[in-house]
Amino acid sequence: MQRRDFLRVTGLATGAFLTAGFGLFSCLERRPPNIVFIMADDLGWRELGCYGQEKIQTPHIDRLAAQGMKFTQFYSGSAVCAPARCTLMTGMHGGHAYIRSNFEVPDPEPGVFGGQKPLPAETLTVAETLKQQGYTTGAFGKWGLGGVGSSGDPLSQGFDRFYGYNCQRHAHNLYPNYLVSDEKNVPLEGNTRGLTGQQYGPQRIADEMLQFVRDNRDRPFFLYYPTVIPHLALQVPEEYLDRYRGRWPETPYTGNSYLPHPTPRAAYAAMISFLDDQVGRLMDLLGELGLDENTIVFFTSDNGTTHLKAQVDYEFFDSVGPLWGLKGSLYEGGIREPLIVRWPGRIPAGTTSDLIAAHYDTPATLAALARTDFSEHSDGISILPTLLDREQTQARHEYLLWDFAGYGGQLAVRMGKWKGVKQGLQRNPDAPLELYNLEEDIGEQQNVANQYPEVAARIEQIMLEARTVPEVEEFRFGRYL
Repeated sequence: MQRRDFLRVTGLATGAFLTAGFGLFSCLERRPPNIVFIMADDLGWRELGCYGQEKIQTPHIDRLAAQGMKFTQFYSGSAVCAPARCTLMTGMHGGHAYIRSNFEVPDPEPGVFGGQKPLPAETLTVAETLKQQGYTTGAFGKWGLGGVGSSGDPLSQGFDRFYGYNCQRHAHNLYPNYLVSDEKNVPLEGNTRGLTGQQYGPQRIADEMLQFVRDNRDRPFFLYYPTVIPHLALQVPEEYLDRYRGRWPETPYTGNSYLPHPTPRAAYAAMISFLDDQVGRLMDLLGELGLDENTIVFFTSDNGTTHLKAQVDYEFFDSVGPLWGLKGSLYEGGIREPLIVRWPGRIPAGTTSDLIAAHYDTPATLAALARTDFSEHSDGISILPTLLDREQTQARHEYLLWDFAGYGGQLAVRMGKWKGVKQGLQRNPDAPLELYNLEEDIGEQQNVANQYPEVAARIEQIMLEARTVPEVEEFRFGRYL
């Protein structure tokens, strides 16, 4: 059965857009654009200056927004790391995705991390599609979709180059003993499991990411940069911590879910500023190499801010603004994310879009940029018409759907202004539907299911019909992933 059978959109279907839509490229160079996709880790909807953050400095990312388009209703495909990455790579929403929570495989030996449940070998990813179109593909950061050498290894799923943390649990230490380079574990001398070390993992990853750009300046490339920041643990080089140390009152974190830190507020802000500086380095390099005008850059996050308040004070930073919920929740604060897209001369600078879209629209969008199609394998649509200011040709989702097996089991549907949520499904498969009108209640405080029974019934129907039943899971669930 083809995934296109499950796709529900209004307006132009993706295939029809593609047939007529190559005209969008009539003014472009013969060479397709380089594609850069940056994904932060556990970054909240309002933790960037361009989205209203007032305490943490993000000038480089803010400049991306000023030079491109900012989305206000963009969503992750899930509320935690691995399933969000699955939807991003495969274009399938949670109801069809193979990975629906953070499941792990056993570590193969002491000191080596086993990774997460692997994508099946037959899975089609956006990286494979772009590679078939002549792109050189590289991933730098956190993978989480299959251990080294497995069917889900990035090198088995369309990437020519990988450097970083294959396993999500490995990424809980930013001064690791090793990082994975393609399929080899490369030791980082001078690092132990402590707050500091001689080699900061995110710095090494950023350096390798920039080298990939230099090495491939003369050919089309797809750069996927799923940075591990600002996911816990709170670890950051001293020069970044110095930018914020002493600014605010602090309560040291002395617990053991992640490494302790004496100044958690300063550390968290410093980590986001470190990420911002790496984005600045990347943009400077694209300009230096003359690649700036033919490179489209996306910036987003995988899910909302962590719920571990003793380490990340989301109230102090106003991390999700008026939204309700955090990481692990299908309420808005757990899944609504920043999306910024910049492409000089193509995307109008300083614009904002309220298009309702999600991670699983990424493969269709990137495929359209590469002048091919992903629609037969996807629940997503291309948002390229919106990016290129061709709103009249933009297909639109009838609904977005989330099926998240973690945190008690949850379902959610966004249908226009309406949002339906079910919680606690592992204990109660018949849990009642909560219904919210996001136009009037963005904070999801007033459950109006009883007032609008026809809307609630339609969402219940979508939850029943637009999902496949997942297989029985045999992998253990990582509580803090």
